[in-house]
Amino acid sequence: MNSEDLQPLLDSPTHQGNENILNRYLNNVQNKNLYLATFAAVLGPLSFGFALGYSSPAIAELTNVDDPRLALDKDAASWFGSIVTIGAAAGGIFGGWIVDRIGRKLSLMLCALPFVLGFTLIVSAQNVWMLLLGRLMTGLASGVTSLVVPVYISETSHSRVRGTLGSCVQLMVVTGIVGSYIAGMLLDWRWLAVLCCIPPVFMVILMCFMPETPRYLIQQDKTSEAMAALKFLRGPNADHEWEYRQIESSGDDQETSLAFSELRSPAIYKPFLIGIFMMFFQQFTGINAIMFYADTIFEEANFKNSSLASVIVGLVQVAFTAVAAMIVDKAGRKVLLFISGIIMAISAGVFAIYFKLTTTVVNNSSGLQSLATGTPISPVDHLAWLALASMGLFIAGFAIGWGPIPWLIMSEIFPLRARGVASGVCVVTNWGCAFLVTKEFHELMVSLTSYGTFGLFAGFCALNVLFTAFCVPETKGKTLEQIEAHFRGSGSVQEYGSFADIQ
Repeated sequence: MNSEDLQPLLDSPTHQGNENILNRYLNNVQNKNLYLATFAAVLGPLSFGFALGYSSPAIAELTNVDDPRLALDKDAASWFGSIVTIGAAAGGIFGGWIVDRIGRKLSLMLCALPFVLGFTLIVSAQNVWMLLLGRLMTGLASGVTSLVVPVYISETSHSRVRGTLGSCVQLMVVTGIVGSYIAGMLLDWRWLAVLCCIPPVFMVILMCFMPETPRYLIQQDKTSEAMAALKFLRGPNADHEWEYRQIESSGDDQETSLAFSELRSPAIYKPFLIGIFMMFFQQFTGINAIMFYADTIFEEANFKNSSLASVIVGLVQVAFTAVAAMIVDKAGRKVLLFISGIIMAISAGVFAIYFKLTTTVVNNSSGLQSLATGTPISPVDHLAWLALASMGLFIAGFAIGWGPIPWLIMSEIFPLRARGVASGVCVVTNWGCAFLVTKEFHELMVSLTSYGTFGLFAGFCALNVLFTAFCVPETKGKTLEQIEAHFRGSGSVQEYGSFADIQ
């Protein structure tokens, strides 16, 4: 494999001079306010992490609740877990429309309303339909948030920290999921819903003091506001006019909105297809099925305290997502995607083997006794470590690559005029696939059996490794304008960082 295959885009000698100018500019940048703006924005992903994780502890309570009007049967519990993805898909469509009309900042602030209303409906629910409507509304907010926040962070960040800050989106999502799991062990389902209202309220308050993205303001010909935003985000010592000119010149030869005929242009359809397929492969690893139904999976794997096991797995995901955020701007996007895909393929395959072995052992064992105590033991207890190890490895593998990086690349590769629409389609693809996987997960476990289902997920993980090899570009260290220029050019296969030229 040539070393050139893993190099960033646009590394021709023509661009080396520009790189030196960019480095001198970035040496004078102060990141304090940029970090503050990012923190305010990622309270949105924290909110929808709480919304995603809420289903696991809530379903466990609501299936055994005393009030028959609120009791969830098997079908209602499945809808309670998966309907959030329908709302999120709708949120992707809505978010793609509003983000280019009212801006990134206002779109993000608007997300807080359905978050709070949805959880308020759940708190005050008198029947199952109110519970489902509340989940649908939190899903709508989650869909808009999952589109707007990556775009906001990518457009306010610079190339040295864009990967790290962009990866914080997924980091806060998994933090919210784990927060729901832990809080669910201490609070009942109504008080847990009250807790879930807090992050979006804080997000609105903090975002009131943050700027709109400079790129959106320049696109809207708001010169003075764009300069003020750059001064806030880059500090007083940076050459704000230089960055303003770079952003402005990138948009000079473009229309302000996307025409349908432009879909034939490589500058549009190449990043568009890459974004869609990355979202497809992210969901068909089976990650959302695992996280939505974590308790059920561990009960299948014969763990007595499945809630505690889910918390441990969630903490593993938080830890490895944090690792990915710290190294993505050094290691690059493709390397982490490779490592992630390979680890997930292996661990999902091992988990499938575990279920196959336990099924075989259960069917062929007529009662075992502990040699030490002479007491009967479960025929699968000695294999429990295999389930724990493979699930932990799967979560770690996902967290280090295919968790944060598809959202990061989505926010980097689209041209400014197409960013809202294209990101919206990617979000709809992501959440639509999430709905299919989570809604049909139980049916898959029955029709394909447990080991067949996880074998299918292992196959998709192997396919995403091939997709990374041949299709995904390396965007490490490049400005959004450089990435856009790459797709506008007549770039060869090699420029995409593929392995087609292996010698």
